Amino acid sequence: MTAVPSGVRLARTAVVADPNARRLARNAQALRDAGYGVLEASDAAGLAALLDAGQPSVVVADALLASVQSAAPVLVMVDLDNPQEIAAATRAGIHDCITKPPEPKELVHRASVLIEQVTRRRSSRQVAEGLREQLREVSAAVRATNDPQEIANHVVSGFGRTFKADHVVLSTFEDPRVPVITAKWHRQGLVELPEGALPGEDEARAAADALWAGAETLSADGTEPESRAAEKPARAIAGAASTLAVPIGEGNSSLGIIWIAMMDRPRTWSSAELGLIQHVAGNAAYGLIQSHLISSQQQVVKQLRDLDKAKTDFLATVNHELRTPLTSIMAYLDMIQESTEHPVSREVHQMLDIVVRNTERLRTLIEDMLSVSRGGLDTTEMHLAPVRLGRTLDLVAAALRPLATLQNVTIDVDPVPEDPEILADEVQLQQVFTNLVSNAIKFTPSGGRIEVGSESLAAADGSKWATVRIADTGIGISGDEIDHVFTRFYRASNAMNGAIPGTGLGLAISKDIVDRHGGRIDVASTLGIGTTVTVSLPLGTDRAQAN
Repeated sequence: MTAVPSGVRLARTAVVADPNARRLARNAQALRDAGYGVLEASDAAGLAALLDAGQPSVVVADALLASVQSAAPVLVMVDLDNPQEIAAATRAGIHDCITKPPEPKELVHRASVLIEQVTRRRSSRQVAEGLREQLREVSAAVRATNDPQEIANHVVSGFGRTFKADHVVLSTFEDPRVPVITAKWHRQGLVELPEGALPGEDEARAAADALWAGAETLSADGTEPESRAAEKPARAIAGAASTLAVPIGEGNSSLGIIWIAMMDRPRTWSSAELGLIQHVAGNAAYGLIQSHLISSQQQVVKQLRDLDKAKTDFLATVNHELRTPLTSIMAYLDMIQESTEHPVSREVHQMLDIVVRNTERLRTLIEDMLSVSRGGLDTTEMHLAPVRLGRTLDLVAAALRPLATLQNVTIDVDPVPEDPEILADEVQLQQVFTNLVSNAIKFTPSGGRIEVGSESLAAADGSKWATVRIADTGIGISGDEIDHVFTRFYRASNAMNGAIPGTGLGLAISKDIVDRHGGRIDVASTLGIGTTVTVSLPLGTDRAQAN
């Protein structure tokens, strides 16, 4: 082996490996004469040692020694009459082959060309990786926003900085999938493109459609390696030395176009650059479509909220106007029934009873509608205080027994050995049990029975609950409808078919109240046999206050 003299800096180095001493000396000298620093090896072990010590510019090796792995480009000398050497020369890692023995000039030329090719290839890879990283940041910025204009701005500024362009313009066409937007970017020190510098909308759309159909880009000064787009150029940007047109689209049609212009220099685009540009353009198209969908959905939601507010305001106004005359009607009915100076006959009294009951139903309906018009009870302030559950159930049953008697329905309240005390809004709690018992009366045929019972239970986690069960022998609810009973305005089919009056609000409002108290409400029913509603409320002030 011949060592490189210390202190000498060589532009190119070569490792020459050949078991033939005469050929080795000849090839090494040819490369030295051409200005190479040369290291020699006569066997595989020597070649491996030299490569471990440092990476040369090129390796020139006999085919019999070419099995050594090298990061440097490898030029293999092959005997074309020897199949074993030909096979060795075709393995991975071999960059070029030359017949042996090579002519000195040919050897130097092939080694130099190989070095230049590999250097250019590596440089291109480094440039492509740099571009890929910059455009990866552009794609990330596009995915991070739902604003169409921001998406377009990220694309044009990203393309402009990455490719050192003078002007970049993105514009979308009239299309239901995307909003009509335009984004412009120009290099610092330049002014914006003048009016009319870009092709008109019709011409731009035609160019974008043609390019999108062929999955191409279009350059006004160069052709892409895998495209014939230059054969059908569109009008370039006025005054530009180089223009690249990039379609953005989805499905079978384009959505817009991106123009990239160099004003004072021509530009030929590599296939790697065009691939990256098209990839980012695809991300931009997806982002614009998604952002437009989200924007449209937000507009629909806003319109629905506006309509809901208008509905709520209307209901509140109508209900208020209904309550005012209803209050006077109920007052005068009470005065007529309780009058001693001018008592009414028994028949009239019975008719007045019917009017009173229907007026009370109307008042309850109005109260329910007011609750709905306020958006449920979630916005209603709760006044929490200790409440005896058994006493509340007795009050509700006493108030509703006259109605049950008219329906020939019996209400039984089971005695409570220990009346549990809960922290609750008593008025709202009475409303819950009034709704539930009223429902039981309404859906229980004549001769039926309603049982109201309560008890205190301890859950597996140690929490304590008060449970109230209201069971009737009414018409029941079918299994496929029971999941909908808490939906506002929902009424079971047998109630509708039987013309049983109601609004479908009682259970929905009751569930709102129970939920706000930190409890839960469940319904079990068998069609034609009866229904049981179970209300569970937390015992203990700490839990109730937390809820």
